[in-house]
Amino acid sequence: MVKYTKKITPDRNSIMGPKKKAARKRKPEVEEKGSEVEEEIGGEEPEEKGRKRKDKKRGENKYIGAHVSISGGIWKAVGDCLAMGGRSFALFLGSQRSWQRPPLNSTAAEKFRKACGENGFDPVHILPHGSYLMNCGSPKQDVFEKSQALLVDELSRCSALGLCLFNLHPGASLGSITTEQCQEKIAQSINHALQQTPAVVTVLENMCGQGSTVGGQFSELRGIIDKVRDQSRVGVCLDTCHAFAAGYDLSAKGGVKSVLDEFDQVVGLSYLRAVHLNDSKGKLGCHLDRHEDIGHGQIGIPAFRDIVNEPRLDNIPLILETPGR
Repeated sequence: MVKYTKKITPDRNSIMGPKKKAARKRKPEVEEKGSEVEEEIGGEEPEEKGRKRKDKKRGENKYIGAHVSISGGIWKAVGDCLAMGGRSFALFLGSQRSWQRPPLNSTAAEKFRKACGENGFDPVHILPHGSYLMNCGSPKQDVFEKSQALLVDELSRCSALGLCLFNLHPGASLGSITTEQCQEKIAQSINHALQQTPAVVTVLENMCGQGSTVGGQFSELRGIIDKVRDQSRVGVCLDTCHAFAAGYDLSAKGGVKSVLDEFDQVVGLSYLRAVHLNDSKGKLGCHLDRHEDIGHGQIGIPAFRDIVNEPRLDNIPLILETPGR
């Protein structure tokens, strides 16, 4: 999460997450990271009482959080989210370094479900992230088959944890098949996994357009969705850095609205299940996947302020993946 030096008094109606009742009776001497991020990208000047009530209602519909660690036990991710004042979070479900992983421990899964329930985390605000090893559009048969199997495993883990969303990078053609053929293979992998597992929605992350990756353009995401048989179980996570690097100008005045309008026209806002909040080291259209802390990159604070004040992004997880310092 981003650390800012400006000292603020956290808004008691903060959109950054549950606080204990006792904390409401006094102003804390030390600000939480979540509150500092919120002030920087979403804080507004105090106004008349009527406006405050309106801001409170809007803020209550925003679910901001971050990608958290599962080190020491997957259930500890919940505590890490609470410690930073988050209302949503992302996490990996296993090692990112191996195709083969030990089965999910049933006790650990029960502890995770219990921690989520006790702390009021709805599964729609938790976004597991897929292994970077997966390439569900790979033209290499061995990689394609391993990716298919890993996707089934990831969705099975989601089910065991009581989760309903799973985020993945769509895939890459490696330059040896067409984009259309790659889309077909990605959809084939999703269709196969959905047949093997119940309920979980596969959430495709938009890409930056680097190399042979598929999903940098909204039309490519739509192309995959069109080939998924059960479209109630497929969605999109909009990564701000990736979108900017792919040429969607979030930094322009009114850019957030324009990009969401285009997304709605091409894909459909009904498919938007989450947002990754990342600034970009690279310039507009650079096609480089280089995340930067919010406010330190090329997208800039105004765009993120527009994001957290955009009603069309209510009630979905808004996840910070930035490096954090």
